[in-house]
Amino acid sequence: MFDLHRLRLLRELKHRGTLAAVAAALSYAPSSVSQQLSQLEADVGVPLLEPVGRRVRLTEQAEILVAHTEAVLERLERAEADIAASLTDLTGTLRIASFQTAALALVPTALGLLRDAHPHLRVHVTHMEPEKALPALQARDFDLVLAEEYPGNPNPRPSGLEQEDLLDDPLRLALPGPPLPADTDDPVAALRSLAGHPWVMEPEGTTARHWATTLCRDAGFEPDVRFETTDLLLHLRLVEQHHAAAFLPDLVWSGRPRTVALRQLPGGRQARRVFTVVRRGRSRHPAVLACRDALRRAVARRSPGDG
Repeated sequence: MFDLHRLRLLRELKHRGTLAAVAAALSYAPSSVSQQLSQLEADVGVPLLEPVGRRVRLTEQAEILVAHTEAVLERLERAEADIAASLTDLTGTLRIASFQTAALALVPTALGLLRDAHPHLRVHVTHMEPEKALPALQARDFDLVLAEEYPGNPNPRPSGLEQEDLLDDPLRLALPGPPLPADTDDPVAALRSLAGHPWVMEPEGTTARHWATTLCRDAGFEPDVRFETTDLLLHLRLVEQHHAAAFLPDLVWSGRPRTVALRQLPGGRQARRVFTVVRRGRSRHPAVLACRDALRRAVARRSPGDG
């Protein structure tokens, strides 16, 4: 029978990419990881790794082993969930990753609800964008991720992960100055009126940037992006100071009054989907169920002015 610890190291290598990354994540020496994987190769009797430049990649047989390891780990997580459900007091640690606006608008309220209902549950929250958080969820760095999906830009759905919708978050055009003239009431005309103005957007390679650029191109212009950041509060500040135009989600206000002029976007592009993601074997764990319930209640507590 193969050693589960060594199988987990092989799985970690698949998700993290390098021996050094596996060693850093698990607080091992790289030489120790290498030795354990060499022993696993000896146990299996076939090569599991092959060199590619200065890195290694998994062989076909290693991929087969990883697939079976995933199934075993999912079953073990279900066992952990069943044990936790049999207890009267919810304890342990729940690790959450969230993108910025959800962390500001929803997570604090959810944390308060969890603290009141389950005072012995430790909750760790990390600010991380979904592009990095979802792979980290697969690598078991987190138990639950708050993620987002922009209109017309569906996210890949990796096997072994389960999504649950939380809310639709309206997106609006934020104007860098006084309201536009009445002849720009049409959403497309309002967007075109900012063709020559500087823009702030999220960095290249993000789904938000792809969505925003496509929206501008569909309106007939290439946006002049002079500011790039994932910090939507900085987006807001740049709009407030008339330095840039932006697309802002309603969650950015977090119960505060709106400080810039906003316009509707062209039809079909008006809301992003916010959802939670967990590993399949973790979805019935009482801590995950409690967290998802707290987040739904946090959404319900938002005032009408929050969008």
